[in-house]
Amino acid sequence: MSDVFRFHAGDTPLVVSIPHDGWRIPADILNHMTGVARGIPDTDWHVAELYGFVRELGATVIAPDYSRYVVDLNRPPDDGDLYPGRAATGLCPTSTFAGEPIYLDDHVPDVAARLRTYWAPYHDKLREVLDGLVERHGYALLWDAHSIASRVPRLFDGELPVLNLGTFGGRSCAPALARAVLAEAEASDYSTVLDGRFRGGYITRHYGNPAANVHAIQLELAQRAYMDEQTLEFDTVRAGRLRETLVNMLQAFVTAPRA
Repeated sequence: MSDVFRFHAGDTPLVVSIPHDGWRIPADILNHMTGVARGIPDTDWHVAELYGFVRELGATVIAPDYSRYVVDLNRPPDDGDLYPGRAATGLCPTSTFAGEPIYLDDHVPDVAARLRTYWAPYHDKLREVLDGLVERHGYALLWDAHSIASRVPRLFDGELPVLNLGTFGGRSCAPALARAVLAEAEASDYSTVLDGRFRGGYITRHYGNPAANVHAIQLELAQRAYMDEQTLEFDTVRAGRLRETLVNMLQAFVTAPRA
């Protein structure tokens, strides 16, 4: 059992990665952080709870224990720019989504140590799981689960649609899979976009490789769909309604033809 991520092994080709659900921060890092940052405002709140049903679908689930402020698992190890021309949050971020400093004074994160301790174990396990599923089933399906506040002016204009699907412009999964998932999203009452502001981060882009039988989709959820964005409380009524759509989307992802 890893001490940096939670893991549940499933028995189907589906993997659900939840890279920004963690909230722990080691004391030696926390001691250098501002009061605002200690509240970890940019967490993907309650996403693991929202997706708790996927175990019943036979999915493998992996989620970190540690906050994205320790290291962002959805950024490349060289901290390359995923969205050129837009504000970047960084591999070891030094400012919040709102642009507020994360660290006191001039503290500089030890990026190499964080990569080694927190980033690498998660990605080593994810790679191992995907390779094993391809060997066992002939293919793997990776669903990268995220959420974000509905309004983040520094990152995007206006209010974000509820369902933001990303396939790296169609490169991370078979087009038939993207169409099937999108159809279920559009059949719901939720506003939906494919490859809009969020086209998929490092996980979707790096592991999604249809030619190697690994198909990846990122879903960025606007948090208003399942929680109170002011109190940060999980809303069981909203979440229950959203889960119906998530089930339909994931079932389409699993059952649609891959060609």
